[in-house]
Amino acid sequence: MPGMSDELDLDIRTGLPAHLRVLAEKYPRAQWRGHRNFNDLTAFWLERHLMFRKLLDKLVGDAQQQLDEAQPRYGAELSRYTGFFLEQLHGHHMIEDHAYFPKFQVFDKRLLRAFEVLDADHHALDRHMQELADSTNSVLQALGTGKGAHDSIGRLLSVQERFHGFMERHLSDEEEIIVPVVLEYGAEMDADEGGV
Repeated sequence: MPGMSDELDLDIRTGLPAHLRVLAEKYPRAQWRGHRNFNDLTAFWLERHLMFRKLLDKLVGDAQQQLDEAQPRYGAELSRYTGFFLEQLHGHHMIEDHAYFPKFQVFDKRLLRAFEVLDADHHALDRHMQELADSTNSVLQALGTGKGAHDSIGRLLSVQERFHGFMERHLSDEEEIIVPVVLEYGAEMDADEGGV
């Protein structure tokens, strides 16, 4: 995204700078679920993030296992789980971009830059999602022809592992922006639109 400083770029970022963590410092992760403004929708949103983490773990683990010893259902499961992962992640980002983020960012002007970072993350992840889809399709094609599958799986594993790192960075940072906003302004959000 134009104007995104290098230290905030998802591909190299190691965390959020202190000025974007003002509410995260006030509401440490260990205290989230016990807070009075922590609601069912926030719990569901975090569970979706956990699902994405688990799916990526499975994809990486399956590729590693396939490289060690061929599994008869690898191709079918790769297609199924990667397709599900990409479809669900795309839908999740659409909801965040068009519903959650516009609603949440108005409550604390100090975090406007943080929401710009999350938007830039989604654009970066779109590129990585396409790379994951293309690499997966290359493996499926190689498995179908019986030629070059091992090398294709090795390349896919590398793509999956990089994606895993980018995704974990994004999910962790996103959680440390969004959940503290809900905890800080939950009552106002409920009054504003009838619930978060």
